[in-house]
Amino acid sequence: MKKYGFGVDIGGTTCKIGLFETAGQIVEKWEIPTDTREEGKNILADIAASLSEKMAERKIGKDEIEGIGVGIPGPVKPDGSVSVCVNLGWKNRNIPEELGKLMDGILVKAGNDANVAALGEMWQGGGKGCKSLVMVTLGTGVGGGIIIDEKIVAGAHGAGGEIGHITVNPHENISCNCKRKGCLEQYCSATGLARLARERLEQEHEESLLDQVENVTAKDVFDAYKKQDKTAGEIVEKFARILGQALSNIACVADPEIFVLGGGVSKAGEVLLKAVEQPFREKAFPSCADTRFALASLGNDAGMYGCVRLILE
Repeated sequence: MKKYGFGVDIGGTTCKIGLFETAGQIVEKWEIPTDTREEGKNILADIAASLSEKMAERKIGKDEIEGIGVGIPGPVKPDGSVSVCVNLGWKNRNIPEELGKLMDGILVKAGNDANVAALGEMWQGGGKGCKSLVMVTLGTGVGGGIIIDEKIVAGAHGAGGEIGHITVNPHENISCNCKRKGCLEQYCSATGLARLARERLEQEHEESLLDQVENVTAKDVFDAYKKQDKTAGEIVEKFARILGQALSNIACVADPEIFVLGGGVSKAGEVLLKAVEQPFREKAFPSCADTRFALASLGNDAGMYGCVRLILE
């Protein structure tokens, strides 16, 4: 195994780049702008220039680099190619092939950003020590990543791990961002939890701390919940029931050792885990009922860590 590897987590605004030792330690991290003009034609060239500059600065030779892992915000096929990536403007691009040529033949592997984040949490984060996990990212939407026997489950169409779009309410009238209705994301993302709160506050309820908040957020709900506010408790209970039951269904298929919860909502901490574990265990298939829960610990660096782990497979 060579000494170094690069992790490149491409976002719609910036590319987060990390130089790592392949043993798992991050050496340095930095960001460059993501140039999405002209169908993102300059993105890979900009990344290659930044990596080459860093190698020259640190006097690292090509023969010391194990490879470059790349996280992409969209479906990625098993060979690392992308049919379409709306956020970057890409269509029909083979990332390992193109970036590999720009980097003089250094090994390049690519994966979906949520999947590589899950791989990072397995390697050096909340799921360290486990070989099979499901990561659930509770942010503006609900993302996910499934790792089985240390391998990403990407699926035939690169859509493996899109757990935010599991249908949890077939009677929903409002459309999700994916144009379907009743997706998990509509209830258990940060925006979904805020929506549950607004709906509950519009109904008759006891006096609540949330009545004093003009635009209720997920953080407001959990802050009130921690103060034993009854209405907040009802909102969190509904949120946790929906999420716990969805995860119990996922467990029947993936049977992970652990669920790792990340994203903005996970900042609620241990109270989130306790709230979700109870409905999960009530609905889980008996063989899966003891599945562990943990909080993600790598934050925004998870994708970079996972990209490096990708090249070590």
